[in-house]
Parts: sequence; C-alpha cells; structure tokens
Amino acid sequence: MHVTMKSALAAVEAARKEAVKLKTQMCIAVVDSGANLKAFVRMDDAWVGSIDIAIKKAKTAVYFGMPTGEIGKLSQPGGSLFGIEHSNEGLITFPGGLPIVDEEGVLVGAIGVSGSSVENDHKVAAAGLKVVGICDLPQHPWRT
Repeated sequence: MHVTMKSALAAVEAARKEAVKLKTQMCIAVVDSGANLKAFVRMDDAWVGSIDIAIKKAKTAVYFGMPTGEIGKLSQPGGSLFGIEHSNEGLITFPGGLPIVDEEGVLVGAIGVSGSSVENDHKVAAAGLKVVGICDLPQHPWRT
C-alpha cells in the first residue's frame, strides 16, 4: 500500500474536522514515503508560518519513521540526536508529525500539522492518521 491522493485527502479532511472541533485553525500536510507532498490545506486564518512547519513535521516523521515528539525527546541537549533539527534542510522535532504505517508494517507516508498548541497539533494529526493507517511501528529497521 502507499499513500494515494484519495487517502491523503481523507487524512487531511479528518484532521481538518478535528481542528474545527477543537476551535483552531491548522495547516495540514500529508507526504508519501519519499517525503513528497501529497496533500495540503491551510485552513482559513491559519498562520502563514505554520505552512512550512506542517510540511516539515510530516517530512521529519517519514524521514525517521517516528513521531516528531519522540525525536524531540532524543534531540535535547545531551540526547543521542542533539542537533538533528539542523539536518535535511531543517526538521521539526516537537509533536504534530506522525508516520503513516500500513497494516503490514510498511512506512507509507506521514502527516504533519501546525497551528495551535503541540497538544492540539498532535490530536489533529492523530485524527488524520486514524483514517489511513497506524503509527505503531515494529522494531527498527522499518520497511519502506
């Protein structure tokens, strides 16, 4: 399986509905397993700065096959990934980016969300993920 246009749009719409429920405006991005943008929406009045952040959260999640919040924990001073956010033309290492894994455990893409608190960003990303795949990954190395 891979992230199709249909599934990417379904993820964006599910995430958008969750953002509306939370009374916030978000930028929502879905990328495929190669980190290529597949679908994107900037809700009315969402911050312009969140466009880049949402896309980079999705790319970060797919590049490393883990939620961006987990990468953030590892990238703190003294952590094993300290400084990683400076790689790959800039990564985002706080919550709101989730890898999309299919039912066979294959990493097929990621969703990234920005525009509110990191807690809300994560909730909105999780709502989008729920309609297209799972996030729980098997032990590394992942299958891509």
